[in-house]
Amino acid sequence: MSIINALSLINTKVQPFKAQAFRQGKFIEVTEKDLHGKWSVLIFMPAAFTFNCPTEVEDAADNYAEFQKTGAEVYIVTTDTHFSHKVWHETSPAVGKAKFPLIGDPTHQLTRGFGVHIEEEGLALRGTFIINPEGEIKTMEVHDNSIARDVKETLRKLKAAQYVAKNPGQVCPAKWNEGAETLTPSLDLVGKI
Repeated sequence: MSIINALSLINTKVQPFKAQAFRQGKFIEVTEKDLHGKWSVLIFMPAAFTFNCPTEVEDAADNYAEFQKTGAEVYIVTTDTHFSHKVWHETSPAVGKAKFPLIGDPTHQLTRGFGVHIEEEGLALRGTFIINPEGEIKTMEVHDNSIARDVKETLRKLKAAQYVAKNPGQVCPAKWNEGAETLTPSLDLVGKI
C-alpha cells in the first residue's frame, strides 16, 4: 500500500484534477476549480455495487439539504467510471436518491492524491475530506472499509470548520454543535478545563 503522510494534507490545497461524474441524468466534468468559492465535502468509497457504499450514499442523500443550507457541495468518489455510476444510480434505490455528483476515478488520480488508494485492490479506503472555499483541506477522516460513516458527524465537522473560519481565535471543543459555546485559547485556560 502506498503511504502518504496524512498530516501533510491538512491545510494544503487540493491538487489539480479532472474527472468525469454522473449527476441527475447527465455526465459532467469536475475539476479542482469546482471546489473553489464554496465549501466542499469529498466522500471516498471503495466501489459501486458494494454492500456498505449504498448505505452511505443514501445517508448523504438524506442529509443533502442540510449540506446545501451550509453552502457546501457533496461529491461521492469511487474508483469506478462515471458510466458505472449512471447504472448504479438507476438500479439502486438508495443511490438513486443522490442529487450530488458521483465522481468516477478509474485512473486513481484522486484516490492517490488524497492518500486513500489501496494499491493491491485498486480500490479506495473510506475517506472524508472537508475543503474550504480556498481549496484547502480542513478536515480528513480515513478508516477501514468495513466501517460505514455517519454523515451527521461530517455535517458537525463542516459547521465547526465554517465557524472557526468566520471566527478567528476561537476553537470548537469536543462534541461542539452549532450554537454551543466555543473557547478562546489563552494562558488563563491552561490547566483549568
